Amino acid sequence: MTEAGRRSIRSYVLRQGRLTAAQASAVARLMPEYGIAFSPEPLDLERAFGRRAPKILEIGFGMGETTAAIAAAHPESDYLGIEVHTPGVGALLRRIEALRLTNIRVIQHDAVEVVDRMIAPGRLDGVHVFFPDPWPKKRHHKRRLLQPEFAHLLATRLKPGAYLHAATDWQDYAAQMLEVLSAEPLLANTATGFAPRPDSRPLTKFETRGTRLGHGVWDLVFRRC
Repeated sequence: MTEAGRRSIRSYVLRQGRLTAAQASAVARLMPEYGIAFSPEPLDLERAFGRRAPKILEIGFGMGETTAAIAAAHPESDYLGIEVHTPGVGALLRRIEALRLTNIRVIQHDAVEVVDRMIAPGRLDGVHVFFPDPWPKKRHHKRRLLQPEFAHLLATRLKPGAYLHAATDWQDYAAQMLEVLSAEPLLANTATGFAPRPDSRPLTKFETRGTRLGHGVWDLVFRRC
């Protein structure tokens, strides 16, 4: 049985969230061009982007601010973003259109199922997991995305030498991430503990405001052995 087939606890809740007219229009107009439908078959990444280039997976891109900024700064790489919430999908599609980006594709589906079924082993050059839902209540910690089984699944999808970059602003989740990723034999930490924020991860408005208020942010960068 596949990882997705065994899984019953979701790391997200589909909240109703306000979908603006502009976001709804972007989804209707642009998903046929930039969207990829979920399929239980491995995705041909080169065909999806129309070229051979480094392929980076981003899980849970929120409103797409960071995804668009990174893709604009690195046109030499391709970015596959996964998000379940329609307002975020619409927001990223609007950024793609405004910035005329050609190196982003979007899948609106559960990330665990996408990684398990659509990404073949050893195909990714990088994975970004930026500010996943922290599920702060202890009884909900089992819903956190970066659990041992999923960390192993992600590691198998990375090429040797490829990276996994995670970030969170919840200290106890950061500690759990560090423990989980450090215990995965296919991954090696690039730092002693937490890593300095790489320049490749731009600061969001939310993060800048939190830093000003004294809130911490923890980055972890691991490499596939």
